[in-house]
Amino acid sequence: MSITIRPCVAGDEAALALVGQATFLETYAGVLPAADILSHCKTQHGEAFYANWLAKPGYSLWVAEMDEGGAAIGYAALTPPDLPVPTGERDVELKRIYVLNRFHGTGLGAKLMSTAMESATSNGFTRMLLGVFGGNSRAIAFYARQGYAEAGVRKFRVGANEYDDLVLARSL
Repeated sequence: MSITIRPCVAGDEAALALVGQATFLETYAGVLPAADILSHCKTQHGEAFYANWLAKPGYSLWVAEMDEGGAAIGYAALTPPDLPVPTGERDVELKRIYVLNRFHGTGLGAKLMSTAMESATSNGFTRMLLGVFGGNSRAIAFYARQGYAEAGVRKFRVGANEYDDLVLARSL
């Protein structure tokens, strides 16, 4: 299995939306109400949403693609921090790191994380933060292995409901 990680460009929004929606459904089907999943995917994982991110200054995205056929199987996104904890100008948020379930355990998540951290460091950031659903033990364990520690909590709206998220941080 050969995978390439590359910076996203305009035109990648359809692939990002597909991976975002598929990953969100895979992760939260049976955990969150279906109506909340559908609403969230429509608003937070639509092509227009990703096109907006790709055009925004201070936003960096990378897509992981299969070398054979070019199918997108994961992505990572760095953005300015938007979390309910004190932040500074040298902080950056890992807004999303999504990998299709079939590729969990392959090291792809760690490669996407490394790509994002290298970019953040080369751009002068000294701390990376993220938010993660408090009930997503697999993701929390992954972030702990990457050196993240709890920095706060937040409420996160998905559809009609609010859920408890952990805010995690690590030095770069």
